[in-house]
Amino acid sequence: MNSYVLGFQEIDKTKLAMVGGKGANLGELSRIDGIRVPEGFCVTTEAYKRIIGQTPEFNALLEQLSLLKAEDRERVREISGKIRSVIEGTAIAKDMEEAVTRHLTKLGDKNAYAVRSSATAEDLPTASFAGQQDTYLNIIGKEAILKHISKCWASLFTDRAVTYRIQNGFDHNKVHLSVVVQKMVFPEAAGIMFTADPITSNRKVVSIDASFGLGEALVSGLVDADIYKVQEGRIVDKKISTKKLAIYALKEGGTKEHHLGPDQQNKQTLTDEQILQLEKTGRRIEAYFGRPQDIEWCLYEGKFYIVQSRPITTLYPLPEVKDGKNHVYMSLGHQQMMTDVMKPLGLSLFPIWLKKITSAPMVEAGGRMYMDVSYELASPTASKIFVKSGLGSIDILIQKALTNVLKRKNYIKTLVRGKTSMGLSGGSMGQVVSGFMQARKIERENDAGLLHKVFAKHDVQVRDLEQRINGKTGIDLFDFILQDMDEAYKSIVLDNYGVGIVGVFAPNWLKKNMKKWLDEEDVTDILTQSLSNNVTAEMGLELLDVADVVRQYPAVLEYFQHADDEAFFEELGKLEGGKAVSDSIRSYLRKNGGRCPGEIDITRPRWAEKPTMLIPLILNNIKNFEPGSHNVIFEQKQREAEQKEQELVKKLQKLPGGRQKAEKTKKKISVMRNFIGFREYPKYAMMQRFLVYKQALKKEAALLVQKGLIWEQEDIYYLTFEELREVIRTNQLDYSIITKRKADYEVYEKLTPPRVMTSNGEIITSEYDTSNIPQGALMGVPVSSGIIEGRARIVLKLENADIEEGDILVTAFTDPSWTPLFVSIKGLVTEVGGMMTHGAIVAREYGLPAVVSVENATKLIKDGQKIRVNGTAGYVEILE
Repeated sequence: MNSYVLGFQEIDKTKLAMVGGKGANLGELSRIDGIRVPEGFCVTTEAYKRIIGQTPEFNALLEQLSLLKAEDRERVREISGKIRSVIEGTAIAKDMEEAVTRHLTKLGDKNAYAVRSSATAEDLPTASFAGQQDTYLNIIGKEAILKHISKCWASLFTDRAVTYRIQNGFDHNKVHLSVVVQKMVFPEAAGIMFTADPITSNRKVVSIDASFGLGEALVSGLVDADIYKVQEGRIVDKKISTKKLAIYALKEGGTKEHHLGPDQQNKQTLTDEQILQLEKTGRRIEAYFGRPQDIEWCLYEGKFYIVQSRPITTLYPLPEVKDGKNHVYMSLGHQQMMTDVMKPLGLSLFPIWLKKITSAPMVEAGGRMYMDVSYELASPTASKIFVKSGLGSIDILIQKALTNVLKRKNYIKTLVRGKTSMGLSGGSMGQVVSGFMQARKIERENDAGLLHKVFAKHDVQVRDLEQRINGKTGIDLFDFILQDMDEAYKSIVLDNYGVGIVGVFAPNWLKKNMKKWLDEEDVTDILTQSLSNNVTAEMGLELLDVADVVRQYPAVLEYFQHADDEAFFEELGKLEGGKAVSDSIRSYLRKNGGRCPGEIDITRPRWAEKPTMLIPLILNNIKNFEPGSHNVIFEQKQREAEQKEQELVKKLQKLPGGRQKAEKTKKKISVMRNFIGFREYPKYAMMQRFLVYKQALKKEAALLVQKGLIWEQEDIYYLTFEELREVIRTNQLDYSIITKRKADYEVYEKLTPPRVMTSNGEIITSEYDTSNIPQGALMGVPVSSGIIEGRARIVLKLENADIEEGDILVTAFTDPSWTPLFVSIKGLVTEVGGMMTHGAIVAREYGLPAVVSVENATKLIKDGQKIRVNGTAGYVEILE
């Protein structure tokens, strides 16, 4: 026999599918000692399924609805309205009606009730669905309650509920609805309590909204609520609002708005004692559910009643803290130009490399990497050096946020303390000293071919790595990878300390002295154009050569419209011109095949694995450039750099001591142009190795599939490096781990990672000084000088880029894989970045005005709008 009605005491979280999120939470709340929950019951989803099952018209309408998109507003409205009419017009079966009547009689059929919708996709940890279905208050009598049960069922298909499901990827056919019928409480006051501050995300702060009468006035926005902030049993902030209106229940049923008298409008809704009592109640509920809660409460005859509690779905996850101390975390993703979510294998492998460069503790939160900078901030000496040196050139908003943390003297005293991680590239003091000595020698000799020797040596090492890793399998493979990362660190970083130092010091010297002697800013922007030793900048220009080959063959161009990765080169070889194109692309991939968007995550598909990712970039080049453009662009920018050098030298020669200043400047420019390209190399070199590691790990994954331990090769991406090693060692795996992590990944994908946060969950923000920019302009950081106007192209994924020459690229961030787009654009705007991040470096080399760290640029600027980018002053104007 189907169970159509369940009392709250019969319900727990295992009944979610029968009573929905709201009903399940009420059942759980009823089990907590000391928490008052008004009595009630749930009309289960079995009743809803039976209702829709006996109306043939429903399925036909639902099928039409499933084909619509969120923007099809009129059709959504039309079909949703028809579905609601069908549901409300269907009679409730006799046995269902009797089950409802029995529970009403038990609770009191003369009482007033709240009738609330409770969907199976509602009040969940991953999606709140708050306010999407309907609630009816103060309903009296069996007939009225039955009528409103039908209305609740129908409200599953309000326009807003349907659109919300479409936007969040929920199948209309898989979301069912239960109805909560709960005794009404007629409160003196009501409101909402968040056990984590919804503004700052601080888990230590409870935020309480309170107003007189029913909470509906507050929820519907009819009244400004009092807001109380409580931290660890102490009221830390109060905002007493003017409350002109309250909603109260009528004896005969329904509700009525009531205008408050002047003496009550500015009265504090709850006493301080009641505020603290409510905070304790909230913490008890939070402890029971094991996560921060959004709680609806009401006050009746001096006692608090809880009418709902749901997880707060907007909070960013926190790293696990085991020492009980306060910590501050800084996003590594914003520094690495990778704020997208990463899979566990990537999250565990890249830090193995990073830990060779820095000893700073690294943690994971929400599928992203964070650095624990507590030790640096807790040290009076280290904090000033750490925050002021270098961070601003990586991400100015991180620097500003950490500066705000340092202003909180009392909080700084509570931070965990220990040895700071500051140092140059993780090397020993002897290595650092040796590096500086090496740098002096390199600058003195200024050998233009030195970097090409470094690059050639590493290319040989990678080819050798491909041979040596071939026979490795099982545990030996994992040991081999770790050993090779040690060798890579030595050959890429330690052996080239001096090269890296020269590449940084020379441009710094030029910036400082050209400002001092000539009052010229940003001279290095032009002087670093068209370098012959920057692997990232070359990557963009070299794809123009590939385009020149492709453009000659119509059959290849036609094939590119439907090319498939699996048989890409095989199918290409069958076409006229296919061999020439294939050779060109293979040559490009031999050098750049280890790159891709989000490349620090080894699980991301590389260009070598998925060559079709290059097709949109090649087609953009064919559309926007004439044949031979590689050399034309390179030579043009090279001439501009040479002309700038000559201009500086002439000006310097006219100054006192000008001859000496001019000669030293020429030497520094030469040194800079010879060695500044190295700073793009270490990451490129490591990505070459990552591709080799990945191909070997995928072979191990194929063996695991054969053994039945995993279902598909990509399942290994949801295990950490050490976990995968253990699975291969033991031939055992609890597959539920992978299932859970896939679900977590989907949740994390939708989150926006904060730049800086505390272990209490507080997101530390910062703001720009906008007093010196035009009104309405968007402030950012100037990283490549010049002013340009053009059409904004919002590009969130590289594969979706459709760029025309003269467009201005507006995106969240760029990493090296975006470089081929830079040859087509005339300006750059990003939400993340600093002076020394990828987009800034390549923009300067290509001579593109660029502004980075423009918060919410991809939302505030619309695709196709005309904008002006001021890369000198650091702002963006929307012109239309």
